[in-house]
Parts: sequence; C-alpha cells; structure tokens
Amino acid sequence: MGNKGVMKKIFDNRAWLGSELQKKPDLWESHLSLKFISDIEQAANYFLSLDIDLSEINRDSFPLKVFDGYLSELALKLLDGIGFEVIKGLPVKRYSPEMIATIFFGIGAHLGDARSQNADGHLLGHVRDIGANSNDQNTRIYQTAQRQTFHTDSADVVGLICINDAKKGGDSLLVSAVTIFNHMVELRPDLVEYLFDPIATDRRGEVPPGELPYLTIPPLSLEDNLLTVFYQRQYIDSAQRFDDAMKLSKRHVEALDLFDTLANDPALHLSMRLRPGDMQFVYNHAFLHDRTGFVDWAEPNKKRHLLRLWLSMPNDRKLPESFKQRYGSIEVGNRGGIITQKTKLQVPLI
Repeated sequence: MGNKGVMKKIFDNRAWLGSELQKKPDLWESHLSLKFISDIEQAANYFLSLDIDLSEINRDSFPLKVFDGYLSELALKLLDGIGFEVIKGLPVKRYSPEMIATIFFGIGAHLGDARSQNADGHLLGHVRDIGANSNDQNTRIYQTAQRQTFHTDSADVVGLICINDAKKGGDSLLVSAVTIFNHMVELRPDLVEYLFDPIATDRRGEVPPGELPYLTIPPLSLEDNLLTVFYQRQYIDSAQRFDDAMKLSKRHVEALDLFDTLANDPALHLSMRLRPGDMQFVYNHAFLHDRTGFVDWAEPNKKRHLLRLWLSMPNDRKLPESFKQRYGSIEVGNRGGIITQKTKLQVPLI
C-alpha cells in the first residue's frame, strides 16, 4: 500500500520551525489599537441593535470601517503565509457573553463562512471541561481537561477567543505539517508513503445519513506541491474497532508514531498561552493544533472557557475528493463542518 514514488521536501512559508518562531512573536502576534477596538465595538453594537439571530451575522450587519483592512491581510497570511495569527488586547472582561459572541462571530464573518462544529449544528463552539468521560469513544476531547493530541479540525480555518484561561496549563500548541513531512522525508523516507493511504478515522458517533461510521481520508495528501493534512491519532486508533475498517499494518503504526514524535518535538512545535481577550486563527489544512492538560479554577465564573469558530474561506486551495466524506461539499468557500440528519444550525451563547 502507499503512495509510491520519491518524496521530496517542500519549501514554502508554511515550513517553519516552532523553536524559531518562539523567538519572533512579532511575526505572529498583533495588538489591537484603541481605534480597532472602537471599530469592533461599534460594529457589534450596530448588529445588536438589529435584534436578529446571531447566525444571521455577515459583513453588512457587522460593518467594520477600519479593522476590515487588517482582516483582509490576515486572510492572506492564513492561506499563503505562516498560517496563523494571535490578536491580543480585546477587553473581554468588560463585555457581556452576548457581546463577546457577537464580536467574535462578526470578526469571523469578515474572514469566511461559519460552519457547524458538531452534530447539533453549533456554529459557535464552547471549549471547556464539562466532565466528559475521556474513555468514551464518542467523547470529544476538547470537552475534558486532559491533554489533547496534535490534530486537525473539519474546516479551512479554526478560530479561538479566550474568555478565561486555566489555573494551570491549557497551553496552545501549533506545528507545521510541512515541517513534519520534511523531517520524515529526511529521517525515514520509507515510512512517508504510508501516511498517504486511506487510513480510517472514527467519526465518534457523528455519522451523516448513508455514510460509514468512519472516514477514509488519508492523513496526508499532496497536490500541486501543496501538502494537506487530516489527522487525529486518537480517532485513528479508535476506528480500528470497526471490523470493515482498513487494519493498520506495522508500517502504518511506525509512520503514525514517527509523525506524533515529530509533532511533539519542542524544536518543531510552537507553544503559547492564550490569555483573556486573545484571539487565535489557524489555517487547518497545513497545521495541526493541540492543547496541554490543565487544572481549572474551583470558582465556576473563573473556569477555563474559550469560544471556537470553524470557517470556510474564499480563495482557498482545492481539497482532494476524499474530503467529501467529511465536508459533504469541497466547493471553495462553501465547505467544512459536521452535518448529520439531526443537525440544526444554531449559535449557543452558553
């Protein structure tokens, strides 16, 4: 099995080393000016004055006058640059939950189209520990306090805004799939091809009508010299419970283990702590993200809480046909998200 042929290293803006970017935060951090904050607040207040559902927010109903120029540059950075940005300085402590959600959803609307993040149709996700059983094969790991593993989500861009951070831990980690690929080509070129096989990934119970309970999207795909990653090792491992899923060979496991080892190498990945008011946007098709385990506050109003967006971006790359299993459509600007028979699109504020 495998995508036979000689694999060559890829050199582009996405092939960064986390240890190098760690020393250069000016390349990936920005700080909101008072002018930008004022612009964001006026747009949010205008939308709230319309008294319409948050799911109807768009560029016109969240009218930015100066910050939209920044977001246009951000979109280019996400799609063709180093692939991520952290925007600091939004004064979330003075906003209501509705105001925070409106601001974040409105900013997202200027970047792309919000997509459903689960079978319930949540366009705005709440990332927090709800005490879910991490041993349950239908549990989404972000609903626990445990360490995640490096993975991708089901959208073009993933956005987060921090409302409260944890008492200890909960750091955000990012790594370039291109950098991992390049290291594997150098270290074990014989293993790289196995990551291009249709390895099964568990849907964790979120199964669209007529589909299998698992996906067969290869962890890596290469087209027009663009490397696309689709990866969640825990879900790959749990998909082995299905009798008709492709069984992992010893070589597949070796390749996956090396991929994980490289992702976890501090020389390759970047670590950051998102503080209240920080927004992070990450390009999902070229980078993996992770979160360290955390200890939360005892007080309910202080517990770690982030909001999440999955965005479909205009002018993005084409995706392989296999992604239709997850996205339904792979039409640029209208793809991504999780849709099942019971899905009803909604924007939960709590």
